[in-house]
Amino acid sequence: MATLSAKDFKSDQQVRWCPGCGDHAVLAALQRALPMVSSALSYDKERYVVVSGIGCSSRLPYYMDTYGFHSIHGRATAISTGIKVANPWLTVWQACGDGDALAIGGNHFIHAIRRNIDINVILYNNHIYGLTKGQYSPTSKFGAITKTSPYGTVEHPFNPGSLVLGAKGTFFARSLDVEMELNAEIMTAAALHDGCSVMEMLTNCVIFNDGAHRVISDPEVRADRTVILRKGEKMLFGKDRDKGLTYDGSRLKGVRIGKDGQNLDAVLVHDPTEDNIGLQMALADMKGPDFPVALGVIRDVADVTYDDGVRDQVKSVMEKSRIHCVDDLLLSGTTWEVK
Repeated sequence: MATLSAKDFKSDQQVRWCPGCGDHAVLAALQRALPMVSSALSYDKERYVVVSGIGCSSRLPYYMDTYGFHSIHGRATAISTGIKVANPWLTVWQACGDGDALAIGGNHFIHAIRRNIDINVILYNNHIYGLTKGQYSPTSKFGAITKTSPYGTVEHPFNPGSLVLGAKGTFFARSLDVEMELNAEIMTAAALHDGCSVMEMLTNCVIFNDGAHRVISDPEVRADRTVILRKGEKMLFGKDRDKGLTYDGSRLKGVRIGKDGQNLDAVLVHDPTEDNIGLQMALADMKGPDFPVALGVIRDVADVTYDDGVRDQVKSVMEKSRIHCVDDLLLSGTTWEVK
């Protein structure tokens, strides 16, 4: 297998997102991650297929030099499911937005997670409908002023992490568009995960919702308002790494680390592979001002996948069946001869 680079995954199409859009950074991270995935799993480029629905994020297949399928609004998950079940040899990457996946596509989204279909879902979350010019989305903040909520939304937003874990998802990660290194790490981990991997990418829409994540993405405050979770590392954050998270079995608590290391032993060590959905739900739900927002792989546990289950079931039925061709089928019931 030839060694692949980021350049091998760049198509010849002009990238038509607005200058400054967070989608550019997610695209670059994916193009950096896939060569690492190919090296780790010995994948040729022909194994990759990128699927999308409708929205700004859904232009992704045009910018990737892979197989691609630009589907319809909200149905990317259904198309991804069909591709993976029909041809498990393919590695399926799906691009979708917070409106595309969580509104019209919400039913497909939660059931793909519940079934644990081996697809990699990149969920771009900018808290707005960008392509259709600024309507509020299922993740828009309560009270948000938008084109369709001029007096403020009266709807409570989804937390995608809570939604994924509530559907018993086996992999959930979150990151900011500007965290390029972390994004490539997350995408590589998602590819290595056998099951439905959901990656929430907090992206900025410079036209219709500029600064949507500024409260945590601004370089001046990012270290204090986010905590990057990595397996085997303590949950420390802050500019001086002097804050940490503890857990008493029911709730998280933030503590300050003393100069003498006081409280350091009590700080949690992150292990996304531990099946502790209560703790992982708490991490996914954290928000300011009391807690930092969790970034990185929050949950990564093993379970049976839908596509493996279908394959094994079909194989078992075929081995036991007396019907192996159309003639066998036609002659399997009551028959008679016409003279």
